[in-house]
Formats: sequence, structure tokens, C-alpha cells
Amino acid sequence: MVGGIEAGGTKFVCAVGAGPDAIPARVEFPTTSPSETIGRVVEFFREQAKRHPLKAIGIGTFGPVDLDPRSPTFGHLTSTPKESWERTDMVGPVRAALGLPVAVDTDVNAAALGEKRWGAAREVDTFVYLTVGTGIGGGGMVEGRLIHGLMHPEMGHMMIPHDRQADPFEGVCRFHHDCLEGLACGPAIEARWGKRAEHLPANHAAWPLEAKYLALGVTNLINVLSPQRIILGGGVMQQPWVLPLIQREVVRLLKGYFPLPELLQHMDRYLAPPRLGKNAGVLGALALALDLIPGP
Repeated sequence: MVGGIEAGGTKFVCAVGAGPDAIPARVEFPTTSPSETIGRVVEFFREQAKRHPLKAIGIGTFGPVDLDPRSPTFGHLTSTPKESWERTDMVGPVRAALGLPVAVDTDVNAAALGEKRWGAAREVDTFVYLTVGTGIGGGGMVEGRLIHGLMHPEMGHMMIPHDRQADPFEGVCRFHHDCLEGLACGPAIEARWGKRAEHLPANHAAWPLEAKYLALGVTNLINVLSPQRIILGGGVMQQPWVLPLIQREVVRLLKGYFPLPELLQHMDRYLAPPRLGKNAGVLGALALALDLIPGP
């Protein structure tokens, strides 16, 4: 048994388990202050450790986050849009309190790892996981390895065309204003239309615009990374009419440039929902922890 933490800007999800079919304990609670929230995380795992001896903890966190193990601020959040969490150490307090090895990655990289191991990416090794919710984030794998580099992907902050005559909305990103996240995340929908995404009907003008922005981002990812699949998750994608709109718009934007059946006849399978559903993030955190345990 290992522990997994999906650390989100809106809520934290913690679980104990060994995979999708072996999760004896799971809890979620709102993201408040760093001290209160991390305190609840530690309390949960201390209590669970009395019943289920744990070998490691995995953390999939919102970011940006320092993932360089040589850095003195390894595991710390950096310039996160959630200002009260800037420079928070996500790893140190958990490791010190529980006395266990801790793995950390972005929440979207963790979700990608979970989908690779148990979900919608099992049969591919180069893919992207994009989440559209409180923010927009992207992670994934290239030839079976999680994408890192100078830091980690920040796909939600790619700059996309913004026709200010058609859509004068300034955007909600406190760094870039009208990047993909600034124009198309859940808070952007609410700020533009005055209602949360789940309260807007399928025929609302919000959805063609949302699909346009998300399709522009997806098309850029196809052009840059050539993924074998793109998985679209997050709270906004819970509205069942959104994904078909994006699929059609991506086909239109690609204009037949890639003569591949995946991008012509099978877009419904190429742009796919997460098979692990709402548990993709916390299961990915469990997968991070499992990878810390030496094999036989």
C-alpha cells in the first residue's frame, strides 16, 4: 500500500491503495491555507497508517513547482496563480511527518501516468493529458517517459489567437491575461458569462467559443508533439457536449494537413476522455509512489 495526494487549487484528494481496484480509503477536502490543508493531509495518512502500513507517498500538485531534485527548493511551488501558496514546500512537511519516501510531479503529469498505467493511454507511449477546470494544465509522456525538461510543461499558458472584436474578454490569468487558461478555464467561463460552466445549457453561446479556444490549444499540441492520443479531463469537460464540439473544431483547424486516419476518421477516439474519470489525478499520485518501491 502507498499513499497518493492530488493537490489541486480548489480541493485536495488523498487516497491509500495500490491501484484502481484497491483503494480502501479516500478523502477530499477544500484547499484552504497551506498549513491547514497540509495538516489535514498528514492527519489522514497518520490515521490510515495504523490500518495500512504505507511504503511511500506520491504527490501530484498544481504548479508551477520545482521538480529539480538538486535544487534547494525542490518540491516547492513557485509562481503559482494561487498567490497564498507561492513558495509552499509540498514535499518536506509530508516526508518529515510521515517518515516515508515522497515522489512529486505536476498534477497533470501524475494523471497522465495514471492513465498510462490503468486508463485511456495504456496502448500508446506518446500522449498528452490536458485538464480544463480551475486552471488549464497539460502533462504527458514521450516514448513512455513523463515530459520534463527545464521545468515541466505549462500547456495551459500557451498563447493562442484572440480576436478581441469577437471576444473582448481580457482573460483571467494574472500573468498573461489571455493565454489559453486565461480565456478558457472554468473561472474564465464564469467571469465572461456570469455563471459557472455546469450551469450553462448546451445551447449557450459559451460553448462554441470554449471549443474554439480549446481546439486551438489542442491543434498546437498536435503540431508540436505529434501525440498518439490526447486525453481531455477536468471539471469543464464534464459537460458531455463539449468534447464533440472540440473534436469537430480540431478537424476543421487541421485542414487535412495530416493524412492520418486517427485525425480524419477516428477523432472521437483520438481526443478521448480519461478512462479513470475523476480519479485520474489521485491514482496517478499512487502510481508515482508505487514507482518509488524497488522491484523484487
